[in-house]
Amino acid sequence: MSIISGYMVPHPPIAVHEIGRGEEKKIQDTLDAYDAVAKDIARLRPETIIISSPHSIMYSDYFHISPGKHVSGDFGQFGAPQVSFDADYDDELVEEICHLCDERNISAGTEGERNPSLDHGTMVPLYFITKRYTDFKLVRLGLSGLPLEEHWRLGKAIDDAVANTDRRVVYVASGDLSHCQKEDGPYGYKPVGPEYDNRLIDAMSRGSFSELKEFDEKFLSDAEECGHRSFTIMGGALDGQQITLQVLSHEATFGVGYGVGIFHTALTEEPVHDPYVQLARDTVNTYISRHEVIEIPGGLPQEMLVRRAGTFVSIHEKGQLRGCIGTIGPTCRNVAEEIIQNAISASTRDPRFYPIEKDDLPDLEISVDVLSEPEKSDSLAMLDVHRYGVIVSCGGRRGLLLPDLDGVDSVEQQISIAAQKGGISLDEPYQLERFEVIRHEDM
Repeated sequence: MSIISGYMVPHPPIAVHEIGRGEEKKIQDTLDAYDAVAKDIARLRPETIIISSPHSIMYSDYFHISPGKHVSGDFGQFGAPQVSFDADYDDELVEEICHLCDERNISAGTEGERNPSLDHGTMVPLYFITKRYTDFKLVRLGLSGLPLEEHWRLGKAIDDAVANTDRRVVYVASGDLSHCQKEDGPYGYKPVGPEYDNRLIDAMSRGSFSELKEFDEKFLSDAEECGHRSFTIMGGALDGQQITLQVLSHEATFGVGYGVGIFHTALTEEPVHDPYVQLARDTVNTYISRHEVIEIPGGLPQEMLVRRAGTFVSIHEKGQLRGCIGTIGPTCRNVAEEIIQNAISASTRDPRFYPIEKDDLPDLEISVDVLSEPEKSDSLAMLDVHRYGVIVSCGGRRGLLLPDLDGVDSVEQQISIAAQKGGISLDEPYQLERFEVIRHEDM
């Protein structure tokens, strides 16, 4: 199988809420586009995500591919060490990429690792992707000072390695555009800055990846870009495939160009069902039709069987909420059992609605939220209605509201609704906790 989809994304640390602290809202188009990328990747459920980053280890005459089994990193250098990441490398795919590069005289491999930690060019994409999807392995590539044609050839080798290992893989090309688009930007203003951005976005909007190899090196240097070689590797990896594409956003609010695009191949549209949602749906269908509780099926992702976490199952019928029940923390042996129990409760025990009946089943839309462990929040500044859910507690009473809900647009509104659900008056001395979710939904 070839690479099923590619993504062009930027990597500004300011886009991370814990770093931007509100400034990120000035690039809301980029944030919205990034979330669309994350949702798309979650829909496709790749086994492996390949990320090429200008801030990974870089040599003038060699492409460094990160070695090992496991990697971690955090945003400590940007004042947010609490935002951290852990991932497993796809060492089998890395080995095959290195093998093909050796056969084809492409100067690439796993030697010369100076710093094993994740770089911000990799972590910014992961920050958005892991909000929606976590069940993947990682391959991390550095760029090089070699000609653009060599970056293209590396992309071709990567796609062949994916085919040889029969992986379901997406490619994320991390890179900012020109850094010299405003006087108050990091490199001031040069006319070549907007010129580069316009030319790059035009080529990507047409899916003309081969044009990326034709950019003059001096032109690229004058434009102070950092992502062109990353995009060129992706272009080589997608070359020869039928592409359906969409450039979602392009802006230079801070004097640096940020472009976001999605590039689907013909393989993208193969149907993929989210196993979390499918388990909830099978549970509801079986319980409503036969009044039986299903057994945990085979073939589920390992994390559903070994992880313990609170989950919420939400059911809509023709766009209207029909039931939503969940657990703040784990009550069962694993996430799979948690989903089964909450799916039954959401379909039959939500006091706001009549129990779901057999005739309702064809029209149901189901989503599953898997909750992180709640953490104390000392101020409203630590909350974000789009990223964090909130728990309001007073004595033995607790009210919870999930994040990113339609019609909930402010932290104050989120707290008010959660407090009301817990029977708590905002005049009482209440405590706040926040949590993140991974939301699973069929798209």
